[in-house]
Order: sequence, then C-alpha cells, then structure tokens
Amino acid sequence: MLSSETLLLESYVKTLLHLSEHTRKAYQRDLDHIQNYCDKRDIAKWSNLDGRQLRGFVAERHRQGIGGRSLQRNLSAIRSFYRYLLKEGKVKNNPAEGIIAPKTPRKLPKVLDSDQTAQLVEINENDTLAIRDKAMLELIYSSGLRLAELISMNLNSIDFNDRIITVTGKGNKTRSVPVGQHAIKAIKRWLKERKAMTNESEQALFISSRGKRISPRSVQDRLKQWAIKQGLPNHVHPHMLRHSFASHLLESSGDLRAVQELLGHADISTTQVYTHLDFQHLAQVYDKTHPRAHRKKT
Repeated sequence: MLSSETLLLESYVKTLLHLSEHTRKAYQRDLDHIQNYCDKRDIAKWSNLDGRQLRGFVAERHRQGIGGRSLQRNLSAIRSFYRYLLKEGKVKNNPAEGIIAPKTPRKLPKVLDSDQTAQLVEINENDTLAIRDKAMLELIYSSGLRLAELISMNLNSIDFNDRIITVTGKGNKTRSVPVGQHAIKAIKRWLKERKAMTNESEQALFISSRGKRISPRSVQDRLKQWAIKQGLPNHVHPHMLRHSFASHLLESSGDLRAVQELLGHADISTTQVYTHLDFQHLAQVYDKTHPRAHRKKT
C-alpha cells in the first residue's frame, strides 16, 4: 500500500483520542489486519478496496479461526475508518456497509453464586493490602464495575452521604451507581490505611504498595490469590464479580432496564445475556425439585 495511504490510517487513529487506550489499540490492530490483506493483494489505495474483496477478507479471517464477535469488531473499525475517509474526500463509498460477519454462539458468562461471592469478599485479615483488596472486591460486586472503571476512580468519585459513585465507562461515558453499605464500610476503612501510603497529590482511590494508582494486572493477580485463599474452586477474575452482580440483581428484581443502566450498557441486548443465566438457574432448580423432572429410578 502507498505510504500516503498509510498516513491516512495514522491520521484516523489520531482522531480516536477520546477513546480508551485499550479501544484505540484494538482499532489499530483491526486496521493493521485489513492493511496487510490489501498489501498481499496489491491493493495500493483505500479507494480500490471493494465489497467483494472485503468479504474475502472476512472469509479468510473466519477460516483462520477468528470468531464472529472479533470479525464484527473488525468490520466496525473498517466502517468507522471509511466514514473518516468519506468525510476527508479520499473515497467515494464505504465498502464495509452491508457486510455482516458470521455469527458465533454467545457464551454465557461465568458467575459466582451468592454464597461463593460472600465467601470471597469475607476477608478478615488486617494488613493494609488485605484491607485495600476487600474494599476493591466489595465495590466491584456492590456496583457492578468494570476493571477499568475501578482503577480509574479518584477520591472525589464517591459521595458518602448519598452512597453514590461516579465512574467513567466505555466511550468515555459517565454514570452514577449506588454503593452498598458493606462496600462503604470497607472503603472508609481502606481510606484510613491509605493516608500513610501516599502523598496528598495522588488522587487515585486505590493505590499500590508504591503509592501510585493500582494497575489492572495487580487487581487481577490479587483477586486470583484471594479466590484460592478463600477456598473457591473457580478461576475468578474481576469481570466475574461484575457478571455476578448483574445476575444476582436480575434474579432478585427481574428489572432488565435497571440492570442495563447500572452496568452502563448502551444496548439492552448486551444485558439480556443475564436473562439466560437466570433461566438456566431456574431450570436447574426445576430439575432438582420437580417430581416429574426425572424418570423414576428402577
């Protein structure tokens, strides 16, 4: 591909600064794939790529084992890029419009049941990091936070009077979420310990032993260690606590719209996956308790 075309791609990526670093990197990877595809087929300009060739790109990626959701994201990145090229007058049409990726069956998220969740967050140790970890786990489960939302929280993100936190989610969108009393109690205890670990200029709510904002990897590692220590059989990760929050809330309330708002989902179809979990739970109860669910043992 011509160097001028590569510069167009680089210019587009610079327009994505409003997105998270993780999302920008995902867009960059997706566009690198289509650029490599064009290079292999001597497609020198973005304006030369047509719908037939793009369908070939999707088919090739699918044969390589790339799933439907990843291919949908690939196409989303390409559509967005071509909208930019149209705006800049560099192309006359968007070859990605109307192309649909193969569907992949949606996997149900793994969750902890309420007893397992209580077992996980019931940390009774008194060292500073254990107090911090308990506050983090209580908050994730209490408010259904994403990992990125947790680590980006600052001291002023919490309103203790109203028991509300303000978080910044995907697409740089902010939302306010209620916090339960157990999480509030754990956070207040952590704040007393936090004072001795850092200076007043550090605004991050959760910090590492070095006094700086805690990293995603540290949260994941600490949660994995606590799961083992608390006797849980599953591999537990932060998003599993978010899934558990949503599943338990929907199971109790049945209010899908409220769960959507609390999770910060832009599309309710994303939230609907938890209705399948709820049905799965009901089916298990039925199988275990209904007298006609199983044949009589001979």
